[in-house]
Amino acid sequence: MASLEITEPNFAETIENNQLVLLDFWAEWCGPCKAYGPVYERISEEFPDVVFGKIDTEEQQALAGMFGIRSIPTTMAFKEGIGVFMQPGALPEAALRDLVVKLQELDMDEVRAEMAAQQEGNPDEE
Repeated sequence: MASLEITEPNFAETIENNQLVLLDFWAEWCGPCKAYGPVYERISEEFPDVVFGKIDTEEQQALAGMFGIRSIPTTMAFKEGIGVFMQPGALPEAALRDLVVKLQELDMDEVRAEMAAQQEGNPDEE
């Protein structure tokens, strides 16, 4: 599956309606982004059940700002609507492939339990 262009209007729907979504924050003028793009596309072809989205930080400044993107490319992942990964810098092809496999195996019940425990332990978040 080729990557999808993610914009403000389709962002929430994409995250909510898909089990696993990877996002690549990029810009046309960014050299490392141009090098990472083909790697990202190749891996997207290997995992047809995973949504690979691309967010142009120049055109989607509100989305980039919402996540505090300060360096591009930045790879981000959501599983079952929850942000579970964010890392600036281009990932090598093997590392991106490994990341997708690990995210597919990630037990979201454990993640939700850990989030709940953190919230209970931090009274400032209530």
